[in-house]
Amino acid sequence: MKLVKAMLTVGGLTGLSRIAGFIRDVLMARILGAGPISDAFFVALKLPNFFRRVTAEGAFSVAFVPLYSEKIEKDGRGSADAFASNAFVVMGLILSVFTVLALMAMPYIINLIAPGFEQEGARYVAAIELSRISFPYLLLMSLTALLGGVLNALNRFAPFAFAPVLFNICLITALLVSGAFLTVGHALSYGIIAAGLLQLIFLIICAKRAGVALKIKRPQFNGDIKRIFKLMGPGVIGAGVMHVNLFADMIIASFLQEGSISYLYYADRLNQLPLGVVGIAVGTALLPMLSRSVAAGENGQAVGLFNRAMEYCFLFAFPAALALGAFSFLIISVLFEHGAFGADDAVMTSYVLMGYVVGLPAYIATKVFSTVHWAHQDTKTPVRIAIITTLVNIALSLLLIRFIDAAGISLATGLCGWLQYALHMKALKKREGFSFDTKFKANLMKIIAGTFMMLILCALIQYGFTIVVPPMEVLSGWLLEFVELALVVGGGVIFYGVWILKSGVADLSVLKLRRR
Repeated sequence: MKLVKAMLTVGGLTGLSRIAGFIRDVLMARILGAGPISDAFFVALKLPNFFRRVTAEGAFSVAFVPLYSEKIEKDGRGSADAFASNAFVVMGLILSVFTVLALMAMPYIINLIAPGFEQEGARYVAAIELSRISFPYLLLMSLTALLGGVLNALNRFAPFAFAPVLFNICLITALLVSGAFLTVGHALSYGIIAAGLLQLIFLIICAKRAGVALKIKRPQFNGDIKRIFKLMGPGVIGAGVMHVNLFADMIIASFLQEGSISYLYYADRLNQLPLGVVGIAVGTALLPMLSRSVAAGENGQAVGLFNRAMEYCFLFAFPAALALGAFSFLIISVLFEHGAFGADDAVMTSYVLMGYVVGLPAYIATKVFSTVHWAHQDTKTPVRIAIITTLVNIALSLLLIRFIDAAGISLATGLCGWLQYALHMKALKKREGFSFDTKFKANLMKIIAGTFMMLILCALIQYGFTIVVPPMEVLSGWLLEFVELALVVGGGVIFYGVWILKSGVADLSVLKLRRR
């Protein structure tokens, strides 16, 4: 099945990226810790990433990929590549101007996105300087994302899925040589720029090898480009509103105790592991396939792709969410409680993680819902839903921080995930045939049952470990926690994997790939 193979390719390489990302984050927690410089760096990191996700991986991709896929289907590769070439030049020109303007206005931008940073204080000054270093990453990564969209439309998913590995390698290298820079934050900011250059060069090489005939010419604002902008209009608002949640979280956290922005970052990194691997794999593989099915009028095939994608989402999302929530403190302690990242930081981060994972299954499923709308070239419906959930999220965050501090921000985000899910379900009823089939409903019940049995088994393993600990005095501290976590995770994965196969939810035959 093409969808499964594509998901395995994207998911596997995204998983590799997440492993590299964890190595990066463990080093970051040890060397950078949670304090003024770390808060400033995470602002500098989120700023270009916000615009990248809105313009490149957000509105532009969801407008560009269906149009590029449609051109391949109707007009052939030559016409599609000419379209991509012009879009590449237009995007480069617009974002170059935007980047220069943003660098000039950086103090005002920092005042806007982190108003809790004291004027001329350490966090404020560092945030401006580090943001000016890292912001050009937006231009580099946006062009990379366009090339990734072209390759994805050609069913070549591996290159763009591998690109984040290069990003993590660059930041790990920056951490290891950070002693040569003014601060660790400066080293990481320069590492971001190096990563952007490396990723762009890598995707250009891969595109040429795939036979993509990109030609850099004078930009033409023709009908195709106007069509992209027309589709991007609501998409920019939708993607922007959706990611405003991230900035709203940061703005609110900037008024809390020092380190709160860092707690949100480290917890979100763990939350992003299943959200990134599963959500990105499903969304990336599904969009070009669903777009082609819709363009060809094959509605039955499109509905089948939708149902199988939802199955794969929940297959991984439910066990990941419950495991991350139930064993959050153990996971945070093993991964991050070293060096500059203390025990109190671990406790606060674990509470924040519990809030995030409440909505993890809903956010992964939302990626599938959104993909259905984008494949139909409908960018307005996700906008309306994003606006509603963002407003509710901000209001709920302001309410909950009074009781549970930074964890209130993450819990509000988690709860709003299910509001978003409900609104997407309501909107999907208007799509002909796009409903859950009998197979999905049956498998969903098996997935839920297996998840709860897995959680009970993991709890028993942890309880049994506490009984066996006294004779194991040779182990202590971090190593003891690591063995405990390895046993809990290993036991849970083995049980759940066997359950999924024996209950018939998954079939190993669909995983058979051609030998190289």
